[in-house]
Amino acid sequence: MNVIEFRRELHRHPELSFEEHRTQRFIIDALEAEGITCRAIAGTGVLAMLEGRRGNLQRAVVLRADIDALPIVEQNAVEYRSQHEGIMHACGHDMHAAMLYGVLKELNRERNFEGTLFGIFQPGEELNPGGASMVLAENPFEGYSVAAVIGQHVDARIDVGQVGICPGVFMASNDELRFTVRGRGGHAARRSDIDDSVSAMADMVLRTTSLNTPDSVVSVGRIIAEGATNVIPSSVYAEGTMRTFDAEARERIYRHIDDNARAVEQRYGVSVDVDISRGYPSVVNDVMLAYEAMIMAADEGIEVVEFGRIPMAEDFGYYTERYPSLFYRLGVGAASGGSHTATFLPDEAAMDVGCRMMQRMALHMLNK
Repeated sequence: MNVIEFRRELHRHPELSFEEHRTQRFIIDALEAEGITCRAIAGTGVLAMLEGRRGNLQRAVVLRADIDALPIVEQNAVEYRSQHEGIMHACGHDMHAAMLYGVLKELNRERNFEGTLFGIFQPGEELNPGGASMVLAENPFEGYSVAAVIGQHVDARIDVGQVGICPGVFMASNDELRFTVRGRGGHAARRSDIDDSVSAMADMVLRTTSLNTPDSVVSVGRIIAEGATNVIPSSVYAEGTMRTFDAEARERIYRHIDDNARAVEQRYGVSVDVDISRGYPSVVNDVMLAYEAMIMAADEGIEVVEFGRIPMAEDFGYYTERYPSLFYRLGVGAASGGSHTATFLPDEAAMDVGCRMMQRMALHMLNK
């Protein structure tokens, strides 16, 4: 099976985060058909292992791909469109998994490298707490010295044949915000008999979004007030997202949100419940790995676009907290459309570039 066939099979049968049962079975069957040792990990993920023919087998490099899909109805008119209505590989994870399969298949032919190569087909990247945290909770690399964890993600903002690399802090942490304002509801005309939960929530939202800075994102995307033109509801609910690049800034914003809730309570006579679901940490690339990757890319004839920080989040951040790691973007071209949309269709020509890049980096780190 080649990487395009592998990718299209996954695309036909997408599965949501932590529900990747068919995907897991397909990946295990494909790897075992190539004689590659593998096992289940993190519930619905797969961990593959290749031992080199020389060197210290306790020295390891880890390649990671995510495998979950999104709750989106696909609108692409392609032969391999999703057969699972309402679920779609709209973020390129099918391509990530296919490229990892291709690299493992190629390196398994001769295993002409030092040390041990691991491949993680990781579940649940799109959903807190993130499959990466569950992988690491199992300590799969205990007893190994991990030289590098390497991952890639398709990106329509750069062309096929390009990779985007950012040394150091790259992607933001991700927290989910949920607010509930409670007070006395009632007739909107009887102001003295009610607590204006709607105005209180509006104030809470404005105070929250005022915490935005060039390096921190605090947004509220959903508000539910089950009232009417003349009814003030007894409770109003809102939820949003928070992104930061710095752990201290993250903690500082937590404190500001709590202070704002107390101020709103005092001003409107309501109660404000704040629920912050802590998500992924920031992705912080190892600087030396990033610059080595730039050299490797140039050697392969792959153009490097030096990226700055981006406010998107990725559970790959858990790997960067524990091991020297590199997460880079793989160009699929603007014609692919926007990720997380019903018409996202990345150019499959990028998979050759992604396989070459990941394989070159793996061999470089193993034989270093």
